[in-house]
Amino acid sequence: MKNQLQKLNIFSLKGVQMRTFHITWLMFFVCFFGWFGLAPLMPTIRAELHLTKAQVGNTIIASVTATIIARLLIGKLCDNWGPRKTAIRLLLIGSIPVFLVGLAHDYTSFILFRLAIGVIGASFVITQFHTSMMFAPNIKGTANAVTGGWGNLGGGVTNMVMPLIFAAIVGFGYTKAEAWRYAMIVPGVMMLVIAFLYFKYTKDTPEGNYDEIGYTKANATKTDWSILADWRIWALTMAYAMCFGMELTFDNVASLHFVDNFHLSQSQAGFWAGIFGFMNLFARALGGIASDKVGKKFGMRGKGLLLAGVLLLEGCGLILFAQAGSLMMAIVCMLTFALFLKMSNGATYGIVPFVNAKNVGLVSGIVGAGGNLGGMLFGFLFKSSTITYVQAFTYIGYTVIIVSIIVFITRFQKQSVADEAMDRKLAGVV
Repeated sequence: MKNQLQKLNIFSLKGVQMRTFHITWLMFFVCFFGWFGLAPLMPTIRAELHLTKAQVGNTIIASVTATIIARLLIGKLCDNWGPRKTAIRLLLIGSIPVFLVGLAHDYTSFILFRLAIGVIGASFVITQFHTSMMFAPNIKGTANAVTGGWGNLGGGVTNMVMPLIFAAIVGFGYTKAEAWRYAMIVPGVMMLVIAFLYFKYTKDTPEGNYDEIGYTKANATKTDWSILADWRIWALTMAYAMCFGMELTFDNVASLHFVDNFHLSQSQAGFWAGIFGFMNLFARALGGIASDKVGKKFGMRGKGLLLAGVLLLEGCGLILFAQAGSLMMAIVCMLTFALFLKMSNGATYGIVPFVNAKNVGLVSGIVGAGGNLGGMLFGFLFKSSTITYVQAFTYIGYTVIIVSIIVFITRFQKQSVADEAMDRKLAGVV
């Protein structure tokens, strides 16, 4: 595609490419506020709605389950409608349950709202698709990792900011039961603002919107579901389940874990859970940058080995976190596994755009859905009445290590010499 940027200047707003870059990561960032705004308030919500551990676990599962289907669909919509129209419609529709979740007054209505809100998690696929359209192959991994990481940063900021918004509302004289409901109006408004910015300042491609350049008509039949037979896609899907799936799970349970295990207040727990999310400021980008650099020297095989390595380190760090006996040790271990988890996120999407260049949206959606599938499956561990949070973290750590071995033995390059040469070219090898 013409006019794709060869360099990433994160401090620039010049050109449609960089404007789109900043608006698309900001969209995912804001969607995190709506998606996980309730997570740091769960100690209050749990008490007010009289939720059991199993019911809390079910709400965690619900928050990521809808996103699985939504991410699969959103990739196809990006291919057909274009990322700009897809993003605007998702923001407008997704803001409705965010605004209305305050109407929930029992377990059933609350879990249904969390299920509906989960759809906005599909915004991640739009972010990765849109970034891939704007940047040249040699910088795609880095650009995708930065937009994904800064968007994921919303998970950390949400854990820190929502308890403060909640406390401020209580300070104005409202009860805690009222405060968490009114607090969710804030992310709803933010989503509407971003929808306007997306409409006004972005384009589908560097050349213009799909409608303007006839892109949709020319590509309407290009999506090929036969790519589901490609084992590499499933290896990446499992990898993303282990890293982003764990990230979603930790965003959901961190505050409760710190409150229950280390007896912190809701605000204190939200702060430390937020620190985990703040690692996205650089860690996911670090994974993408490393993927691009390794790709230039060793091709797709190098990218795969990097991903396997950081997944292995993530799994080991998770096991150490689970066994931490003090708050300080838990924080140190959390920061350790968070670094490699978020690098794994970036390294995964350093490979995704090159697996099938004709179906980037669909591949992004499948792998992205894998992240939420992991989050959903992990949620069953945390809802169990016979498995403690400590045991759940340990089991997940061992599972991540197993998947790292699967990724290690997966050959991400094509089999033929010609196709392998093309892969190396796409990965930026000169």
